[in-house]
Formats: sequence, C-alpha cells, structure tokens
Amino acid sequence: MANGKVIVGITQGDSNGIGYEVIIKALSDTRILDMFIPVVYGSPKLFGFYLKTIPEIEELPTVVIKDPSEARPKQVNILDCLPENVFAEPGEPTSESARAAISSLERAVADIKAGSIDVLVTGPINKKAMSVEGFGFPGHTEYLQQQFGAKDVAMLMVSSRLKIAVATGHIPLKDVAQSITRDTILRKLRLLNESMKRDFCIDQPRIAVLSLNPHSGDGGLLGREEQEEIAPAIAEATKEGILAFGPYSSDGYFGLGHYEDFDVTLAMYHDQGLAPFKSIAFEDGVNFTSGLPFIRTSPDHGTAYEMSGRDEADPRSMRAAIFEAIDILKKREAYTSLQEGKMEVKPGEERPERHGRDQIA
Repeated sequence: MANGKVIVGITQGDSNGIGYEVIIKALSDTRILDMFIPVVYGSPKLFGFYLKTIPEIEELPTVVIKDPSEARPKQVNILDCLPENVFAEPGEPTSESARAAISSLERAVADIKAGSIDVLVTGPINKKAMSVEGFGFPGHTEYLQQQFGAKDVAMLMVSSRLKIAVATGHIPLKDVAQSITRDTILRKLRLLNESMKRDFCIDQPRIAVLSLNPHSGDGGLLGREEQEEIAPAIAEATKEGILAFGPYSSDGYFGLGHYEDFDVTLAMYHDQGLAPFKSIAFEDGVNFTSGLPFIRTSPDHGTAYEMSGRDEADPRSMRAAIFEAIDILKKREAYTSLQEGKMEVKPGEERPERHGRDQIA
C-alpha cells in the first residue's frame, strides 16, 4: 500500500478489444481515485488513443511511470511496458495485440510477486491469439496457477446475487465427464469452503453442488457420475465438516432460484455455471481466481471486438472487479487478524463465536 491506499494493478488485456475503454470509463469519475491508486499496465499511446474515442470524457489526471514505486495518488498511473511503436487496430485480433496482452500480464505478475502492487485486475484477452504467440495456457487462471505454484485454484464468478465456481475450468465439453472424479469434486469443495471463510468472511458457508447429467442422472439411467463420483465426494466433504449439499439438477436449481439459499454453487463445467451467472449478473459480475496467494479479479466479459473504439462498452463489470479485489483484500486481512487472535486465546478462555452466514464488515 502507498499512503494507506491499496495499489491496484490493472492489465490492459488485448489492445484491440474493449479493455482500454472499460478501464478509462471505470476510472473516469475522479472521486474513485480517492479510494485507491490505479496502475494500468500498458501504453500511454494506446491509452490516449482510446480516450479520444470517448467524447464524454474530455480528460483524466494521468501520469506515465516506469515502476509502481513511482505511482501517485489521485492519478491514473500508466505503467509503460510496451514498445513505443505499438498501435491500435480496434476490432481485430492481431499478433501485436496478443503480444501486448502478454507483455502487460507478465510485467504485472512480476510486480505482484515483488509486492509492488497489492491486487491484480486483468483486462479481457483473446486466448487463441495469445496461444499463437506462444502463451501456452488456456487462460489467465491456468497461467497464474503455474506462475505461483498454487496447488489448486477455482474460477469463481462473483456478484451481489450469487457466487458460482466451476469444477473443470477451460476444457472441451467432450472431456468433462472423465474429469468429474470424486477427488476433483472434493478438492474443489475444500477450496471453496476455505475461500468463503478467508476471502468473504462467511463463517459456515453452505455449498450447493450441481449434477453433471440431466435430472441428476435419473437414478443412473442418464449417467452414473452423480452416484459414483459426485454424491460420494459430497458425503466425504460432509464428514470433514463442510456444509455441502446436492447434487442438484441445474435447470430446476436456477429456474426455481435455489441458488439464493446457498453461499456458493459448484458447477461441473464452464457453461453450466457461467451461462446462468451471466444471465443473472452480467452487468456487475466479477471473475475471481480462488486459491491463489494473492487477489486476482477480472470483468466477466471478453474482448468484445465488435464494440471496440465505438464508445459502446459498459464499464460496470470492470469497476466491480476493481472494488471486489479491494474488498477481498480487506476481508483476507480481517480473517488473518481473527485467526491470529484465536491462536492468542489461552486455554480455558472463551471467545464469542460467529455462526451461520454472518459477514465481517
């Protein structure tokens, strides 16, 4: 932190998508700069180009820096980490825009490893274009897991109405069934249980688990993953004191609003969780990577090339990602302080307990 304010690192994402536009719009109300110090990893040239495409924003207080230690409060700090000859081609994925996204991400990751920034918010990328340029990972989640040696991570979609994690992440649909194992589900349940406590300060989180097959397999008629893998994992988690329930058939679960009865939902595959999430909370949804040693969030949308350079992008998800990262950071600090306080209690002493879904403010 600098001057008591959280330093938020923000990567530009693909420079030909809507990343710069949503960043600029999210930071355009200068009152927001009183709350934290933004460091945008990218190019002042690209930043200036996209600023001109948004007529309602005449100017922003910006400063170009080379290191987060130079970041100034009440300024949009642009950390220049791209070549001077970089240029924008709004609406088209190119090798240059992919390389720019990689460079932005790599520099931000180096800085968060060094402790120079407090949290990381990543702009939307084009996974295929980055793969062609040698990125080697299907997305941010897998890259960050490898970079920090995290044992297990989960893509957790967060909004004010619901939280949804996925068990299998970015894999082809044809590979999902064989990836649904008792061990996989149990590991995700342990991770979510800990994350709800540590990152959201929910003392006894209730976790719903979705089925893989229609009608939860219909007693084995439509598949046996529920009977042989998912239900046993839930039973084992229950023995460990984790409040896990299910498996629930996803159509009825979302159609009847049962997600409101739980703190978090574990979906079996990407679209099973993200399709309903974006239907319910697209405007302010946030992608949070649970299980990392630091806090990383992102908007819940992609590059949206068709909107790039047209002043059509909605910044609410980017703004929500920024505030969610700061909020989780504060909750982690509160959780750590609480745990340290518990360890200091002497034998025989009592400490008031928190129960249910109470939150630490």
